[in-house]
Amino acid sequence: MNRDYRRWYSPSLHREMELLVFGHAGAKVLMIPTRDGRFYEYEDLGIVRALADKVEAGQLQLYCVDSLARESFYDLQRHPAERIRRHAAFEAYLINEVLPLMATLNPHDCVIAHGCSLGAFQAASLFFRHPQHFRKLAAFSGRYDLTIEVEHFSNLFSGYYDEEIYFHTPPHFLPNLEGWQLDLLRQRDIVLTIGNEDPFLENNLHFSQLLSRKGIAHQLHLWDGRAHRAGAWRRMAAIYI
Repeated sequence: MNRDYRRWYSPSLHREMELLVFGHAGAKVLMIPTRDGRFYEYEDLGIVRALADKVEAGQLQLYCVDSLARESFYDLQRHPAERIRRHAAFEAYLINEVLPLMATLNPHDCVIAHGCSLGAFQAASLFFRHPQHFRKLAAFSGRYDLTIEVEHFSNLFSGYYDEEIYFHTPPHFLPNLEGWQLDLLRQRDIVLTIGNEDPFLENNLHFSQLLSRKGIAHQLHLWDGRAHRAGAWRRMAAIYI
């Protein structure tokens, strides 16, 4: 399997960023890691290996980016307004730097947004805000509203709220979404997964209901027990990506 390491200074983030590319052709998968994950996390967790047959066959090409969560949502030294602005800069890095690289290396017209846990939120936020760039979302074990508290998972904005948070939180902006973005979302392939004993189950059920009310077709797959773990994600990846 082709494994390509890339690193450059990001003008969007004003810092060095790293990523790994696996494969040579096929649908392009933008893989956003979990909260503490690095660009090599999906390789370490065995998810790249779970997709190896499809990658080697030229069906998929994986782009594993670095996380910026410790500089955004989980940097409690920053004001919440700064946290969401730092996340917006990360989004700009993905849209303006990573996606163009993907287009240069591979002309395939299908781009899939993928992530697990916090990466699922980031993939979903990116996908629903910019559906023109993607054909599919595969989001595993996500919490799609970071303003809610669930078990030991706190409100990541410490009770603060502004327009930036609204426009980066799919369950908040989707009810009011109309026009070309909604039209495109109704044409996309959307897959959400969650364990039936996972802490974010209710959040996923609510999000699914919201999508249905907007006429956005999607799949919500419930797995047995707590599926917020690498073993389940490996099996999900083989099925849904």
